[in-house]
Amino acid sequence: MQKLVLSLAVVLLFSCQKKNEPSELPKKEEKKFEMYEMSEMAMLMEQMYADNERLKQRILNNDTIGQFPQHFLKIHEAVMTDEQENDAFFKEHAAAFIASQELIYKDPSNAKEHFNNSISECVKCHEVKCGGPIVRIKKLYIK
Repeated sequence: MQKLVLSLAVVLLFSCQKKNEPSELPKKEEKKFEMYEMSEMAMLMEQMYADNERLKQRILNNDTIGQFPQHFLKIHEAVMTDEQENDAFFKEHAAAFIASQELIYKDPSNAKEHFNNSISECVKCHEVKCGGPIVRIKKLYIK
């Protein structure tokens, strides 16, 4: 009986030892980290969003509207992530957006209406071109 117990102990002892063989695991490919860079158009739209947030607050507070931000006109020339997106549809909606934005400053007594029309132009274009920011854009509407 002692020999059986001793034999089992020896077998268990050697079976639990780690083998020093090199592992044959597949090598992982190294991925290079690439920083996302916003296109000129994306940066411009971020700036227009921030400007419209401030404008919304001025309208809600019945403050003076100020001057039309001239940098909005860069919408016609800013480089997009995908240049093919700068098509007739985009140009038409960009012009409508600018026209509705200019009306806010030309007719401040109806600023809320013009502002909401301007936001609607953004949504109409983004419904076709780039839907991602629609939820965020809709938060600009003045209720």
